[in-house]
Order: sequence, then C-alpha cells, then structure tokens
Amino acid sequence: MTLRLTDAARRDWLRLARTEGIGPVSFRDLIHRYGEPSLALAALPDLARRSGRAAPPRIPGPAEADAELEQGARLGARLIAACEPEFPLGLAHLDPPPPLIWTLGDETLLHRPAVAVVGARVASAAGQRFARELAADLGRAGFVVVSGMARGIDGAAHEATLDSGAIAVLGGGVADIYPPQHADLHARIAARGLIVSESAPTYSATARDFPRRNRLIAGLARAVVVVEAEIRSGSLITARLAAEQGREVLAVPGSPLDPRAKGCNDLIRQGAAVCEGIDDVLRVLEGFRGFEAPPAPEFRPEPLAEREADALRERVAALLSPTPVSRDELIRASGAPAAHVLAALAELELAGRLEFTAGGAAASV
Repeated sequence: MTLRLTDAARRDWLRLARTEGIGPVSFRDLIHRYGEPSLALAALPDLARRSGRAAPPRIPGPAEADAELEQGARLGARLIAACEPEFPLGLAHLDPPPPLIWTLGDETLLHRPAVAVVGARVASAAGQRFARELAADLGRAGFVVVSGMARGIDGAAHEATLDSGAIAVLGGGVADIYPPQHADLHARIAARGLIVSESAPTYSATARDFPRRNRLIAGLARAVVVVEAEIRSGSLITARLAAEQGREVLAVPGSPLDPRAKGCNDLIRQGAAVCEGIDDVLRVLEGFRGFEAPPAPEFRPEPLAEREADALRERVAALLSPTPVSRDELIRASGAPAAHVLAALAELELAGRLEFTAGGAAASV
C-alpha cells in the first residue's frame, strides 16, 4: 500500500503508532484490516473489550500527535509513514515494517545502496582503524554506510563516511545525543548525512530501545559487517536480525585471545562470511539486485462473527508459551486463515497477553 497522507490521516497514523499495546505487527494488521488509521482507532476500544483487557488502551489525542509533529518540524526533521513512497524499501520489506520513521538530514541517502558497519563500543585501535578504512572504501564504491552512532566502531565508521554518505540510526529520537561525547558527530551527521529513528524526536533512549534500533540498522542495509564484538553484544543482535531478514552477514576474524573477537569468530563458525576488506563485501553482494516494491497485502476474508473470533483468539492464546514462536507456525497450528489468526494476535497484543520479539515471533506474557 503506497499513498499520500492528508494532514489528518498523518496525525491519526501517528496516534495509532503511539497507542499503548500496539507494536509493528498489530499496527500492520490493523491498517490492513480497517484500511484507514481513523477507522482502526475507532475500533480499538471494542477490540480491547473483546480481548479481555480491563481498560481501553491509552490512545494519544490529536493535540498530543500535533505536538510531536510540531516538535519535529522545529528541529527540521520529517516523519515518513510506512505507506508513503519515500519510505525506504529496505524497511518496507521488514516483517513487519516499522509504522513510521523520523529523519533529520539528507533523505536521499535512504534510497542508495547501503552497508552497515557495527561493532564494539570499547574497540581496539586496530578495530577502529579497520572500520574507518572499510567504511571509506565502501563510500568510494558508492555505498552509504549505516551504523548506530555508539562509541568505538560505530563512531569510526561514521567519521570516515561523512562526505560519501553516513546514516546514523538512533534508539532515542533524532535529537537525542547518545553518548553525550558524540554531540559534535551528531551535528555533523545531521548536516551532511542522515539521522533516523522510530522514536519521537526528543525522546531519550532506554536499554529496551536499542534492539529496535539494531533492527532498523540491519533493515536499511544490504549487508552487515561486524568488526569487533564480545559474545554478548548488541552487534550480534544486529547480525542475527540481519540474517533473519535475509541480509548478508560478514564478520572480521580476530585473535582468540581478545574477548572482542569472540563474537565475530562465533559468527564465522555459524556461517557468516569472513571480511578482510571491501572485496569480501562486494563478493557477497554480487547476486543482490536491490529491493523491489513489497508485495501487496494478502486478500482479507470477511471478518468472523464475534463469537467465532473470540473462540479463535482463545485457541491461538492456548498455542502460545514463553518460548517465542513464528506467526507462520501459529497459523499452521491453528488451522485457521492467516488473516483471522493475525487479527487474533493483534487483539492478544492489545490485551497485553502476548509480546512480539524484534523478529516478529510471539510469546505469552
């Protein structure tokens, strides 16, 4: 679905995206189900009641949405909804796509081929040098370099690509400078590159926001290169999400004596390509032809009667456990049409009875 939003529809799109209990999976299903954000907003109280929620979800009012839009406008930022033609195809192909993004800077970078370069915050001097050289080589080859504006590897990659194309994806809003010592880097990327975020423009990131940021980093890129990473690190989350999204994953091998190499070496054991320079990146991307327009939403059958919908919702809830399971598996196990199962999952998320992982799998709460 590609369309231009009116001012009123944009406000309602933002209100639905910021509604309590609505994540990207439920947002997408509600838009496909009702067609317009205003109709989805109107249906939410009844959906919440039917799904067993004690009280209706908190829906931001029109004034609250207008305040966020005005906040972005004062910063010179722009909101792009997932239905709009300017929305990057890489993010549109995510399952599910983010409902919206805020951008600050040169939006044309969203539509150029990109490679992500990520790695340790407490990076070695050698690792930072490798990241700078690889990022610079990628820029000369025509790629935009995407990273997360963290200390260490991320900062080195950004510094090397300010002239060729740098995209910084943030966990907080586009005006949230984290870490504080990157204030100057943030200003230079905003002026010469692009800053991207799903969050409200001045929102300050918390720990739970960084997996969402990592998902966007992977989604914008054709390949993700991990330069240094310990076994438990956000960079490995980015690599896992990239693999789930069908992107290429490369890792820079390192000494087994350095804890910062253990994550990369483990990725290679799991099948990631070895990266010793730009030639390795170009080799794995040889067969990549770019992103095409995402497929149109599947046909939606007539909604179920309330009693049937309630029964299916409880049947789907019984299939859930604390172990995340894919939506395809739930559809297969339920034996019901996909559209009806997705509607049941949206109602269960709205009721707070399940949560979705960053990769879109569902688990009981």
